[in-house]
Amino acid sequence: MKEITVEAKVENIEVVTEFVNSELEKTNCSQKVKRQIDIAIDELFGNIVHYAYPVHRGEATVKFEVEEESVSAVITFIDSGVPYNPLEKDDPDVTLGADEREVGGLGIYIVKKSMDDIKYEYTDGNNILTIKRKLL
Repeated sequence: MKEITVEAKVENIEVVTEFVNSELEKTNCSQKVKRQIDIAIDELFGNIVHYAYPVHRGEATVKFEVEEESVSAVITFIDSGVPYNPLEKDDPDVTLGADEREVGGLGIYIVKKSMDDIKYEYTDGNNILTIKRKLL
């Protein structure tokens, strides 16, 4: 397992994406899957940046591993910010027009639809969100 810890700030979305992409290059990951993972990183790390630390800046750790038996990338986002389970929020009604929908929730909805598995836990003062996506 590889991991990176960075300050939770917008500029580091690119750093985290490059970290994961460098690991994905060692696999047979398709371009479609890579794009889906990149979008998930942007959404999930962006949520940490914007919501986890409302008063002060904090750090986030991103772990990457390949699960051999399922040929899947497993990416875990860990922060010690405000406890929040994004999976508890109702999915937006995508049948409505953009101006008719409530603000927010579309990013996590896209992540839920494009990943094979997503789970959240709050343990020892940490938000831990894990996504899993088959590489082929």
